[in-house]
Amino acid sequence: MKKLLRFGIAGGLGFLIDAGVLALLLRITPLGPFLARLIAIALAMATTWIFNRTFTFDRSEHSLAVEGFRYGSVGVTVALVNYGLYSAVLLTLPDVQPIAAMVLATAASIVLSFFGYSRFVFRAE
Repeated sequence: MKKLLRFGIAGGLGFLIDAGVLALLLRITPLGPFLARLIAIALAMATTWIFNRTFTFDRSEHSLAVEGFRYGSVGVTVALVNYGLYSAVLLTLPDVQPIAAMVLATAASIVLSFFGYSRFVFRAE
């Protein structure tokens, strides 16, 4: 149960980074919602890796490079699902604000994220 709570904290932190960077980039740059979201996702993923590695799952038995590759693989997979859902919402419902689309896409990606990280990245073998 502690892992799930800590994973939720990491996810909340990642969500705040994702939403904050997205909102900031949309406000101060001409990037637009699609490119801005890619940058926001990358920064959020780096943040959650550090938190999950330190507090949630502890370090895996793998080298830092292998663990980073595995985390990145799961993260990119989840990010592609998340970004695909985000884009689909924005393209099919043009009146939806990017932050609202991000919230919906992130909510749909949480389960995939937890199982990928807990089973593939930080699982003791």
